[in-house]
Amino acid sequence: MNYDKLINPVVGALPPSGIRKFFDVVNTMDDAISLGVGEPDFVTPWAIREAGIYSLESGRTYYTANSGLLELREEIANYNMRKYGVKYNPADQILVTVGGSEAIDAMIRCVVCPGDEVLIPEPSFVCYKPLTIMAGGVPVTIETKEEDEFRLTPELLREKITDKTKLLILPYPNNPTGAVMSKEDLEAIAEVLKGTDILVLSDEIYGELRYSDEKHVPFSAIEGMYDRTVVVNGFSKAFAMTGWRLGYALGPARIIGLMTKVHQYGIMSSPTTSQYAAIEALRSCDDDVEDMCREYNYRRRVIVDGFREMGLSCFEPYGAFYIFPCIKSTGMTSDEFCTRLLGEEKVAVVPGNAFGECGEGFIRCSYAYSVEKIEEALKRIARFVSRHTAETE
Repeated sequence: MNYDKLINPVVGALPPSGIRKFFDVVNTMDDAISLGVGEPDFVTPWAIREAGIYSLESGRTYYTANSGLLELREEIANYNMRKYGVKYNPADQILVTVGGSEAIDAMIRCVVCPGDEVLIPEPSFVCYKPLTIMAGGVPVTIETKEEDEFRLTPELLREKITDKTKLLILPYPNNPTGAVMSKEDLEAIAEVLKGTDILVLSDEIYGELRYSDEKHVPFSAIEGMYDRTVVVNGFSKAFAMTGWRLGYALGPARIIGLMTKVHQYGIMSSPTTSQYAAIEALRSCDDDVEDMCREYNYRRRVIVDGFREMGLSCFEPYGAFYIFPCIKSTGMTSDEFCTRLLGEEKVAVVPGNAFGECGEGFIRCSYAYSVEKIEEALKRIARFVSRHTAETE
């Protein structure tokens, strides 16, 4: 059978995710350390696990409403009101999804038509561009810069807007760079958008993981942006619930209704057990999130200082749990650096160009690992950098 004649050529042409490239190899190596996977090393807090277990013991094993348990949507609305002062109606402005990724996919599919342009600041998470292409849209990269701390600036945004621009993706706090946008930064972006019909997908999955005095500000909270913004969030990162696969979207009722259609036909409903667990997460686990955030902040300081001490420049990341050190001084490409580091020192990190071409010359490292693993990895990376820097001198 000739599959080349049968498969969708758009999907066939998509490259696999650059994040996973090295980790199948890591699993076959003894004494290897990975700083690559963006997953909390914390176990889901006990209160959340207990609520999930209780839901199973109680026989709550049936489908929920397509948009999610009303009780959960009410808690999501309460959470966003008390945390950020942004009001959403649980009846028609909230959709519970299978992770934040499904919400991103559904939103793009609902609004992007063939030929529409989607603005994507890069470096950024790997899914935005492929999902845009599969929807028939045209991804337009906005290359953010290290000297701007990888923030989207109004000047960069304005340069890329055309009469075909349909959607702007705002991925902050950012994966892979750890960059954040202040309220003033977001207000400057809002000024550019006013007077246009451009919609915004604000991926705020790392919103709770901020390490500066300024707390996270949702883009929908910025004046004039509420009616054009779909906020994507979830439970994977802040609540250490990656395997529970639960996210949600907040936005205008019209768009959330369309997203619910996509979800309805493709998914039906999100995992019931996870939804009951998430209710408890939102009600009682603020302290757990704060404890994990404090530990991440400590690890952040350890790993940033470690890279700077070995001579690799690294801007100060204030969000998520990643850093994005520059490796240009070694004379190696990002792929070469990561391949050789894994082979010589058994440490896995992700090439920066996996997150867009402008990530070339950088690597992504996660600090969602124990301090012991981070410190050992830093020793190995420092040895590697010292050896290869000496070779180029």
